[in-house]
Amino acid sequence: MTSNELRKRFLNFFASKGHEIVHSSPLLPANDPTLLFTNAGMVQFKDIFLGLDKRPYSRATTAQKCVRAGGKHNDLDTVGRTARHHTFFEMMGNFSFGDYFKKEAISYAWEFLTRVIELPPERLWITVYQDDDEAFELWQKVAGIPAERIVRMGEKDNFWAMGDTGPCGPCSEIIYDRGEEYSCENEPCGLGFCECDRWLEIWNLVFMQYERDEEGNLTPLPRPSIDTGLGLERVASILQGVDSNFDTDLLYPLIKNVEDISAKNYDRGEEGFPFRVIADHARSCTFLIADGVLPGNEGRSYVLRRILRRAARFGKAIGVDKPFLYRMVDKVVEIMGEAYPEIVEKKDYISKVIRQEEERFHETLHDGLKVLNSILERIEGEGKDTISGQEIFTLYDTYGFPVDLTEEIALEKGFKVDRDGFEEAMASQRERARSAREDTKAFEFALAFAEVLGDISATEFVGYSKLEGEATVLALVREGRKTSSLGEGEEGYVALDRTPCYAEGGGQVGDQGTLEWSNGKAEVLDTRRLPDGKIIHQVKIIEGILTDNEKVKVTVNRERRQATARNHTATHLLHKALKNVLGEHANQAGSLVTPERLRFDFTHFNALSDEELRQIEDEVNKQILAGLPIEAIETTLKEAKKMGATALFGEKYGDNVRVIKMGNYSMELCGGTHLKNTSEAGLFRLLSESGIGAGIRRLEAVTGAEAVSIVMDEHRQLNEVASILKVPPSQVVQRVQHLLQHNKEAEKEIARLNNKLAAYTADELLEKVQKVNDVPVLAAQVSINDTDALRELAERLRNKLGSGIVILGSNNNEKANFVAMVSKDVVKKGVHAGKLLKEIARIAAGGGGGRADMAQAGGKDPSKLQQALDYSLKVVAEQVEN
Repeated sequence: MTSNELRKRFLNFFASKGHEIVHSSPLLPANDPTLLFTNAGMVQFKDIFLGLDKRPYSRATTAQKCVRAGGKHNDLDTVGRTARHHTFFEMMGNFSFGDYFKKEAISYAWEFLTRVIELPPERLWITVYQDDDEAFELWQKVAGIPAERIVRMGEKDNFWAMGDTGPCGPCSEIIYDRGEEYSCENEPCGLGFCECDRWLEIWNLVFMQYERDEEGNLTPLPRPSIDTGLGLERVASILQGVDSNFDTDLLYPLIKNVEDISAKNYDRGEEGFPFRVIADHARSCTFLIADGVLPGNEGRSYVLRRILRRAARFGKAIGVDKPFLYRMVDKVVEIMGEAYPEIVEKKDYISKVIRQEEERFHETLHDGLKVLNSILERIEGEGKDTISGQEIFTLYDTYGFPVDLTEEIALEKGFKVDRDGFEEAMASQRERARSAREDTKAFEFALAFAEVLGDISATEFVGYSKLEGEATVLALVREGRKTSSLGEGEEGYVALDRTPCYAEGGGQVGDQGTLEWSNGKAEVLDTRRLPDGKIIHQVKIIEGILTDNEKVKVTVNRERRQATARNHTATHLLHKALKNVLGEHANQAGSLVTPERLRFDFTHFNALSDEELRQIEDEVNKQILAGLPIEAIETTLKEAKKMGATALFGEKYGDNVRVIKMGNYSMELCGGTHLKNTSEAGLFRLLSESGIGAGIRRLEAVTGAEAVSIVMDEHRQLNEVASILKVPPSQVVQRVQHLLQHNKEAEKEIARLNNKLAAYTADELLEKVQKVNDVPVLAAQVSINDTDALRELAERLRNKLGSGIVILGSNNNEKANFVAMVSKDVVKKGVHAGKLLKEIARIAAGGGGGRADMAQAGGKDPSKLQQALDYSLKVVAEQVEN
């Protein structure tokens, strides 16, 4: 049975049991900052299990794409060494949200395994939680499994929890016995005694039946739920009669692809390790990039870069010295494109991203070798024998230079490496990556209110068509607890049955406004939405007392809403203009829409040129001047996609969506507030363009009155500059260019005269050379303020001297500068520039230090400067003697 057929049979089987087939969610968990990647089928349903969200169905089934690389769940270093571990894999599952429970879950699993895909019942074993007598009995009663094939296990193996607190419960694993020929040498070899290749876990059934509090107490849930996960690759290996997941039709064609590229034959033993790593990583890279991740140095981007460069490095290990991984995207798409059409649509883009990163890696690998060699030369010159952990990490992090390669080269040349220091630097990097993830405040906010507000109904939003309306107070919250009233001066949160206030979402900030009632008034400071549709108003009571069930008049701040709408409409125009100017790959990767400005992040490989920025700004303003009508269309997600509407990556869409159409120019799925006509935006002005990560650019802009104000300021500044230069504004650029050219020529003349002076000075200084223990030493004070010029003079003197030491000192503003140069033959005698400088700086200012050839000390006392130079002769003598 092919993997595609297995996937279809699973989904269709559960659909026949009343389950909704839900498409796999992206690998970037939507609105879940606790996870790096989607790593299990239940992730997209997490809000339902936590009571934060409700769906129109109570049973669901999925085939979920997952990645386990980085963070708590990290299989990266195990990939290829075992038959089962992957960075990318598929988890099929069935879910019940307070519908059926253990009996049905066990019955469905048994029916699918033994009747639909016809696994031999006698090969199936079961594990249950040690105290779960109910599951132990149900497996015997429902599936007819004898008690001797049901093994009780402890909490570590058979009790699942979402976190330290929250939903949890016992689980039951279905194990496939591959036969005695796969037994290990342990005595006894059996389920519960060992984890050898004979016992293959294929399906885990989680019985979510408890709520765990902060003290660890378990309380039965009123509506127990089911969460299951079956490994597609593992079951495929059984059905296809192969020993390893890498021999299934999901991965073996990729290994054959590596054979073709490398002109090497695959070996299923240790020699084939690089082939398996590359096959696995080709899938991860393809799916991560399709889902919006780009290689970079933080968080998810850092993990992708590491996976991609690891594959490239293993390519080099089997003789492939040029970019190749991008060529494997076609094969991944051929195997998996039917189930995941998103990789078909983005195939060319994925290949381009991978190729660019591979080319960059090959360049940085070359650069890394040069940096490593310079590090080794330096530490040798300093008389050291160990590369520091920070230097190893810099090579690894900045240049992508493999740690084992650093270690190998260092050992070949007689140096040690500080592995412990490297691990400390890596731990710091992981901490930075964790802090770079999405802020958890919104998630915690939603969790807190889910508990406090309980089952009150979702809020009806009426703010698309009106900016004020009547509403009823459903709940009041102060300091995390429900309250019956809020008094004058107090701040809290209000849930209403309906509201015209737009809640923060889709990058747009929440509305502000007022609440008014018979004897009071409150200011609405912010508006936010919970995942289950409740809209929460953050308020401050201006006068009176607000109580439960109060009838209130809600009014939105009209000017603020209109300013926000101008910027939101402009983001849609900007998105389309970017695609027209740069190409279809320019997809939105994030946005912020406030009344004052807009920020727009998008995927693109290079910084934008001035001409591209001009074209983009001109096109947006052209559409504003065109006065395009803006239409909001309510429709189904399926119909919206048929219409050609752009769906933004990472956004969660329900079955019914809202489409914003701007003439025939732009059409996007969007729940935000917009203008009625593009002309209302007035003027669009770009403020800045920058990079915020590998492959991600950021534009900031303003519209309306803000844009006009900036244009007027720029006009005034231009007039001021023109006045200073004594030319009309139209000639400012020409005049500045003329001044720059004149300045450049003057700098050349100054440099020529300095070189002439330096040559004269060098000849004069060489007359002051004296010998210290037969070593020629020049220690002199010079009048050169520029540190680069001081260093150049020292190099000139050392070269003229041939063999010896040059030490120069000079005063630069409030600092005394020193430079030391030591010829190679004198270094061998034990004299090191770095040690010299430390001693000189200490004498000159009671401390100091610096780079190997340069030091600074506070103060500019000429006597101390000369004293330090005189002392340097003594230091040289001591170093030569020692």
